[in-house]
Amino acid sequence: MSRIRNKPWADQYLKDNDHIVVQEPFTHKGTWKELFNEDQPVHLEIGTGRGAFISGMAKQHPEMNFIGIERVKNVIVGTLKKIIEADVSNVRLMNVDAKDLRDIFAPNEIDQIYLNFSDPWPKSRHEKRRLTYHTFLEQYEDVLKTNGNLVMKTDNQQLFEYSLASFSKYGCIIEEVSLDLHALEDPLNVKTEYEEKFSEKGQPIYRCKVRFPER
Repeated sequence: MSRIRNKPWADQYLKDNDHIVVQEPFTHKGTWKELFNEDQPVHLEIGTGRGAFISGMAKQHPEMNFIGIERVKNVIVGTLKKIIEADVSNVRLMNVDAKDLRDIFAPNEIDQIYLNFSDPWPKSRHEKRRLTYHTFLEQYEDVLKTNGNLVMKTDNQQLFEYSLASFSKYGCIIEEVSLDLHALEDPLNVKTEYEEKFSEKGQPIYRCKVRFPER
């Protein structure tokens, strides 16, 4: 993994754009819709990377609102730049380490969640850190609306197989599985930076969409 350069100007840049970057996200639990110009479905990306996905989705879907979480300050500034360049008003960002989404969002507050190229944490002793481990699934189920969806993309076959098993064991309904996403030539697929890089090398991209059933 390439080293992320420190950006001493990052703090001020994030503060200067507080109409996009929510400065105290934990205070907005249950009222996130009020931060947007339009009352629309709210979609959440966990780990924005440098922002190609969330900025592209926001442009493609003005009828939706998007929230992006990124804990690395020197990474989220790249996301912010892309949001500004895209000139979209339906995105809010937060620079936090969201250990439990239930501290930030109320039950049923989110319509859909995206996990894009999450850290696979390949060693067995790190299983609990994988974002598809059952303790994370519990969080997603709580903050998602009834029958809400989770969409996952990854280049890591082992993580994908692990996640499918984790979803099934948890009781999720698997609605879509693709073992080679780009072979589908899905015109609505918005690529992340990692996705662009790996697909150019011929690496298959895996995607699945699951639904949390009404209990």
